[in-house]
Amino acid sequence: MSDSSLVLTDLKEGVLSITLDHPRANAFTDEMISALQSTFKQAGRDAQVRSVLLSGSGKFFSTGRDLHDVSRAAGESFRLHLLRTFNPLVGQIRSLEKPVLAAVNGAAAGAGLGIALACDLRIASYKASFVVGFLGIGLAPDSAVSLLLPALIGLGRATEAAFTNSPISAQQAFEWGLVNRLVAPADLAAQAFAWAVALAQGPVHAMGLAKRDFNQAILPDLERVLDYEAHLQEVAGRGDEFKEGVHAFLEKRPPGFVSFPV
Repeated sequence: MSDSSLVLTDLKEGVLSITLDHPRANAFTDEMISALQSTFKQAGRDAQVRSVLLSGSGKFFSTGRDLHDVSRAAGESFRLHLLRTFNPLVGQIRSLEKPVLAAVNGAAAGAGLGIALACDLRIASYKASFVVGFLGIGLAPDSAVSLLLPALIGLGRATEAAFTNSPISAQQAFEWGLVNRLVAPADLAAQAFAWAVALAQGPVHAMGLAKRDFNQAILPDLERVLDYEAHLQEVAGRGDEFKEGVHAFLEKRPPGFVSFPV
């Protein structure tokens, strides 16, 4: 179903399994995001697809946008990039009237966190972790993290996770309601697929209507928030903190933010 080697797909027992496969951390490239958009579009049209299971290969779910791509695209508009990549992808996941389950095997950070949060349900291994990530490189949250993370764990916890950039452990994520189920790493793939099959065998049309209900009740401002995130990211992306954050990441050193005026 996918036309990219970075996104692997398999349809079995009504479950469309989508695997992010970009070594080593499943960071999103433009090609990868485009492939995901195409895959979710086809999933909505294919009557054989009754549920979707999204996971990452290797030791990561996804660490967000590939910063090597960001560095190569210096001068690119952050707003325009978001409007054609992550914003529509988040919208597709939320509007797909079929259950979408994320199986989180390792780190989900930045836009990777946003994509995991946009899914209807999350099952994670004990080795999973959840990192806001953006502020670590001088950016503001995007990919609906500013809306979905506080909705799931509360504003205070979300603010602390954003400001400190500290990982939320799998156990903490489960206790806070960010994760629905927590399993041993060796059991994640099998249990995630079994849950996705159970969802596929359920009243999928009614689930789609329930998803509409939840979107209207809890996320009626999703499109507006995504647009505002893109605006703020444009501001952050022009700042010195972001330039320092990316240089520090690529040079594998701690960023030095204190030298910049506030």
